[in-house]
Amino acid sequence: MDFLSAQLLRDLPGPVLITGHTGFKGTWLTLLLEKLEVPVIGYSLAPEVDSLFDRAGRTGVIHEAFSDIRDFAQLNSFIQSHQPSAIIHMAAQPLVLESYKTQRATFETNVMGTVNLLDSVFSTGSVKAVVVVTTDKVYRNDNSGRPFVETDPLAGKDPYSASKVGTEAAVAAWQQIAKVSGGPRVISVRAGNVIGGGDWATDRLLPDLIKSFSGGTELSVRNPSSTRPWQHVLDPLSGYLQALISVLQGIEVASINFGPDSESLSVAEVVGIAKSAWPSSSNVNLKGAEGSEHSEATALALNAKFAEKVLGWTPRWSQQEAVEATVIWWDKVINQGFNPISACQDDINFLLGI
Repeated sequence: MDFLSAQLLRDLPGPVLITGHTGFKGTWLTLLLEKLEVPVIGYSLAPEVDSLFDRAGRTGVIHEAFSDIRDFAQLNSFIQSHQPSAIIHMAAQPLVLESYKTQRATFETNVMGTVNLLDSVFSTGSVKAVVVVTTDKVYRNDNSGRPFVETDPLAGKDPYSASKVGTEAAVAAWQQIAKVSGGPRVISVRAGNVIGGGDWATDRLLPDLIKSFSGGTELSVRNPSSTRPWQHVLDPLSGYLQALISVLQGIEVASINFGPDSESLSVAEVVGIAKSAWPSSSNVNLKGAEGSEHSEATALALNAKFAEKVLGWTPRWSQQEAVEATVIWWDKVINQGFNPISACQDDINFLLGI
């Protein structure tokens, strides 16, 4: 991803709309688009306290609405008023363990929120393309560790993954509608375990580690042998933008994976890398699989060769570098007094080769 390749997005008659722009990935994506000088607007729930959006003081910087994706009238009004040319849909309930507590809300947000968006978009002539962000957890997982490809069957066990399979079903339905009746192109994009500076969500490994490191408290980590495709947040985000550009140029792709180009790292390996990157000692206790009361996949991996073939996309960070960059970001902000925006810009500049 570079400045020149984003020229198509800069030349669009309307802005790029990010749903979920106050979230972790949404904040990073907004900053990246601003760096690329692409007009951007946002629709999301109000930011959470201590979120990256909150820490960076982003309220009011772009045209935005703080509202629920489940509110069709509000969403449709915003889209009709601002006439975006393209949309990256990230608004979601993104946490597996939280989905066990809020099953109905998870399905309403992830499935019907997407339905609301697509229903509105297909009646808005300004929108030419929609990128819908789902997850690597939509694939039927037998814990073999074989990297998933885009044509593998989908199936969800927990409320979160099942709701994201529902999201994929909505995408497929509107892809068919576009073929039959016309409308914007729609594509789903699937990424792995996204990490990076500013993520403060509960029940996520890197945020929990940073809280432990910075607070000097002991942390017990569940499932140390489980493997995940760890990615620096800017890697899939650059992929989403490249996918959007390609869709606007006419590429016919239903879905695409963005993942690391090496074998998934285990939780224990990530903990070791993070501890080495943090400037002071820490106390992390690795627990066995019995540490989780809910069933979680023990092995996850993504095959991103298709993204490389059709988009020329490859990750900028290795998995180890992604973990190190995340810890370094937090060290800058917590220990060295960096402004979060400055810390983000350092990583964005690295992505763009500046």
